[in-house]
Amino acid sequence: MSGFFVYMNYKRMLIEIESPEQLGYHLIKNNLTESSITDQKFSELNLNLNELVLAYGHHQGHLQLRELIATEYKVSADEVLITAGAASALFIVSSSLLEKGDTIIVQHPNYGTNFETPRAIGAHISYLNLSIEGDIRINIEEIKGLITPAVKFISITNPHNPTGFIFNDDEIIELIELAKSKNIFLLIDETYAELWFRPQPKLNFIEKNNHVIIVSSLSKAYGLPGIRLGWLICKNKKWMEKFLAAKEQMVICNSILDEEIAYQFLLNKNEWKQKNSIIINNKRQVVLDWLSHEKRLTVQEFLGGVVCFPKIRNTEEIDVQLFHKILNSDFGTYVGPGRWFEMEDAFFRIGYGWPSISELKDGLTAISESLSRASRK
Repeated sequence: MSGFFVYMNYKRMLIEIESPEQLGYHLIKNNLTESSITDQKFSELNLNLNELVLAYGHHQGHLQLRELIATEYKVSADEVLITAGAASALFIVSSSLLEKGDTIIVQHPNYGTNFETPRAIGAHISYLNLSIEGDIRINIEEIKGLITPAVKFISITNPHNPTGFIFNDDEIIELIELAKSKNIFLLIDETYAELWFRPQPKLNFIEKNNHVIIVSSLSKAYGLPGIRLGWLICKNKKWMEKFLAAKEQMVICNSILDEEIAYQFLLNKNEWKQKNSIIINNKRQVVLDWLSHEKRLTVQEFLGGVVCFPKIRNTEEIDVQLFHKILNSDFGTYVGPGRWFEMEDAFFRIGYGWPSISELKDGLTAISESLSRASRK
């Protein structure tokens, strides 16, 4: 439109401003903010990259890497786009599908990018609220009521960050059918897809569905956030062409170092999964045991990922802001406060996959002690 200028109204997210990497890891004693497993050292991967030629890579991404990922989802390699982490994939989707005035339906609470990028574009957000203090299941009729001609896609995270909630097969199928009937997309962020504590879905939700977009990465479930490697999968050729165009205008191609590390790692991922699942299950049990005795908190069952999202039961008896201050200042222990997810700070995310067992236990003890010290009684 002549004379009409549209710009992206970027705003920094609290979850990034207050992140441990911004604060400084050396200032944190017990880091319970992270939503991933423990970061891996490069030496632990046992890779040899000496013969790698540092040229531009394929714009869609390393072919053999895409083939590996495609095999998992039963799609073709051309239906996989390698991105700089899941965050980049989410940005590509929003900036490609949305214009100012459009609407998306987003599961809430959620990671800030799912809200802030659409807002920067000038899109509207309709919240798909999880009733995380009661029955956490979704209400398909409620979602139908949110759909207007302006809605371009529905965005969910499965397993969910920050609660650890997971959808069942029937719920996903209902959402896919709803998206088809309205000719919109269902975006599924599967960053935690390898971290389930009940049988994983039996169905492949994208294999025969042109109205599904799947986003994932190596950051959370694999402990490789530093290589910035994610992917976007979609069977709609028209939109995959647009997603590729967006990527090319942003970065042209990925770092071939990152892609080669990812490729070699995924060749042996089953060996890693067997070893890591024992560690994660042990850490989860530590949290479950602690929560069974910490009656001042309430929490929904967490069946996926490495996070949970407890809430202080009685905010009249406990000063919430004082609790967070004591936890940080007196104990050097950090959690993800509710404001990171556009919730009240009586909620907080505990990431139990990243710290060591001793750090986790120490951090949980610090939470209990901080609740006591913040008591108004």
